[in-house]
Amino acid sequence: MTVPASLRERKKAKTRAAIREHALRLFEEQGYASTTVDQIAEAAEVSPSTFFRYFPTKEDVVITDDYDPLLVQAVRNQPPEVAPVEAVMNGMRAVFDKLGDEDWAIERRRQHLFNTVPELRQRAMQQTVTALDMLADVIAERRGEPSGDLVSRVIAGAMIGVVLAVMPPGRADMYSTPDYDRLEAAFALLRDNLTLS
Repeated sequence: MTVPASLRERKKAKTRAAIREHALRLFEEQGYASTTVDQIAEAAEVSPSTFFRYFPTKEDVVITDDYDPLLVQAVRNQPPEVAPVEAVMNGMRAVFDKLGDEDWAIERRRQHLFNTVPELRQRAMQQTVTALDMLADVIAERRGEPSGDLVSRVIAGAMIGVVLAVMPPGRADMYSTPDYDRLEAAFALLRDNLTLS
């Protein structure tokens, strides 16, 4: 992951990581439903109000990740002549190739919780709408179209559908390392069978 530049940003990132780590540990040890925000805050040595500055709800400790803004920027950085499917695939590689073993371990733990806690799996699916909006906006930007452009939203929706088909939330085995070959094959099916520009 990208290391925050300033001391203040590094401290915030460290606090956020500590809250998440203690929350995941407590969820694993005593169950998601039995773990309270107060317990997480105490374990992370922060106040409950500090917890809520970083995560609006207990669910958000698991649901929220830091990848979407990085992915949007990585897609934005692709050369303008690169088609949407390739731009997104290249962007995914640019982000996920930088993740270390610790990042993937956290991702596997999150996916296990999605698999075992129905309300988290439901929230994860709801988050796809936010991901679709972000992806649609960057695709529209690359295509020189306004935000909300229908074609860009359809392209983004189709690509989100491909990711869900290949790497559904809750499948921890899919998150050991990124299966780019499988994902690229699925995106190629999309690209070759739909006219996307």
